[in-house]
Amino acid sequence: MLNLTDITVRLGGRTILDSATAKLPPRGRIGLIGRNGAGKTTLVKVIASQLEPDTGSIDMPRGARLGYIAQEAPAGDATPFETVLAADVERAALLAESETSQDPDRLGEVYERLMAIDAYTAPSRASQILVGLGFDEEMQHRTLDSFSGGWKMRVALASLLFSQPDVLLLDEPSNHLDLEAVLWLEDFLKSYPATILLVSHERDFLNNVVDHILHLERGKLTLYPGGYDAFERQRAERQAQLASARAKQQAQREHLQAYIAKNSARASTAKQAQSRIKALAKMQPIAELVDDPTLSFAFPNPDELRPPLITLDLASVGYGEKPILQRLNLRIDPDDRIALLGRNGNGKTTLARLLAAQLTPMDGAMNASGKMRVGYFTQYQVEELDRDDTPLDHMTRLMKGASQSAVRAQLGRFGFSGDKATTLVGKLSGGERARLALALITRDAPHMLILDEPTNHLDVDAREALIQALNDYTGTVVLVSHDRHMLEMTADRLVLVDQGTAKEFDGSLDDYIAFVLSKEGQGPKASKADKKEARRAAAEAREKGAELRKAAKAAESELARLTEQRSAVERAMFDPSSADAALTKLTMTELMKRRSELSEKIETAEALWMEASEALETLAA
Repeated sequence: MLNLTDITVRLGGRTILDSATAKLPPRGRIGLIGRNGAGKTTLVKVIASQLEPDTGSIDMPRGARLGYIAQEAPAGDATPFETVLAADVERAALLAESETSQDPDRLGEVYERLMAIDAYTAPSRASQILVGLGFDEEMQHRTLDSFSGGWKMRVALASLLFSQPDVLLLDEPSNHLDLEAVLWLEDFLKSYPATILLVSHERDFLNNVVDHILHLERGKLTLYPGGYDAFERQRAERQAQLASARAKQQAQREHLQAYIAKNSARASTAKQAQSRIKALAKMQPIAELVDDPTLSFAFPNPDELRPPLITLDLASVGYGEKPILQRLNLRIDPDDRIALLGRNGNGKTTLARLLAAQLTPMDGAMNASGKMRVGYFTQYQVEELDRDDTPLDHMTRLMKGASQSAVRAQLGRFGFSGDKATTLVGKLSGGERARLALALITRDAPHMLILDEPTNHLDVDAREALIQALNDYTGTVVLVSHDRHMLEMTADRLVLVDQGTAKEFDGSLDDYIAFVLSKEGQGPKASKADKKEARRAAAEAREKGAELRKAAKAAESELARLTEQRSAVERAMFDPSSADAALTKLTMTELMKRRSELSEKIETAEALWMEASEALETLAA
């Protein structure tokens, strides 16, 4: 049970949390949602004891371990694998103590605890988590400093998941992930055996993971059962009830005001009028739903161009002399809605930059309409906005020669009207800066929008508004996103960027998700392989599979034999009355040495078994 009681936080003279109170169910998977700027991250920091509230308290079970990703990503010469293993502080301390302690009784306690926390399978678990988050074997053993910030944050997430805290706090964990890693994380969290408090703006992710929604609005918390769709239904019903109650209250207020105006001057009814005045003064207004300008997106529609807009003919693209993608054959027409799929690092951004003419083909041909205008959105544009300028300053510089009314009209399409247009960028929220970047790249009504992860700073309602704007836009859209809901609602062509090229994926997004989760096939065209070659490959696979199964079975038998021998040694160490007579004759030092030798052999046998098992899984895929 996690109890939040009367949490109040004031920052910069503004009340962020106002006596926020909630009782979270034990082992609940709670989705914390709210508009950008509502205070979700502030609340998470209060729970994580990184921020002291002005008033209120956080109650957790005694001894409960709380896990939260630090703001700074891990760095240095350590590898991702080493960093994740080190996250289990207790395991690392116990292993170190087992190497140095000379006290047989203490050693017994150490070994019992190591077995209780499943310490000897930790390397396998750490590797599985890293694989799920996109780290292959080679990447797991590179230094942290060789990775970008986004990949370092994946290591931080892997470390947190590996440490298995009793209360897991996750603030937008999918922001640095691709769709494939999001699917893995979703599956991992669904079976997580403790309490989760998850901040997310992804509708599908929330629907598939959480069993409660904690809604933060105007500093207050409300807990709803179910996923995000259930929350929306319940909230709509509640808003309808509030609107009805407000209408009734307004009618009652007008009735009282009319009575007071009519009867205050009459001596016979003056007392009744005074009573009505008191009743009117005590009447608490019911809050009216606010029209939020942050939901404003409206892309200017371009003039028409004849198809095709772009054709790629056996094109290659990369950096320096190294091609990242080769043999690209792709045609893009007006009105196309294309989603680029594939793991991060496979070349989605490289392809997007080629289409945006930021890269030129190294080989082959790329033909583009000479009149085509392209709007290209990336997260870097959001981060590079001048914090000391206003939205009006930014737009005026880019729309040279345009009238002030035209500049303000373009800003108004994205919710920057009135004073908002002259607010310093440094004072805008992340979602507002993302909207400003979108306003800037669409100032000349581009024929093609290329959007690389446009939703990272947008809340759920703003994402819905963006989806609506994209569906109203008459130009071409090329989209890179890990938000399944956005892909489902906007894309009608799927292009898989994988294995050094990009090809049409013949199926729906659901088909692609099933393809990723099951790891079946080597791509969408696998079913069209030559039948003779397929039979030959299948025969080789069966032969190799038989060898691997034999190796796995032998390793498993050896593992069982060695484990039984180690158990016998441990009985002699900790319970001699039940041990084999031959072992009881050995000294404690000799028993410890034998146990250490058996443990090393077990690790070797386990590694052989895992290698064979993983090879079988790969072969099956």
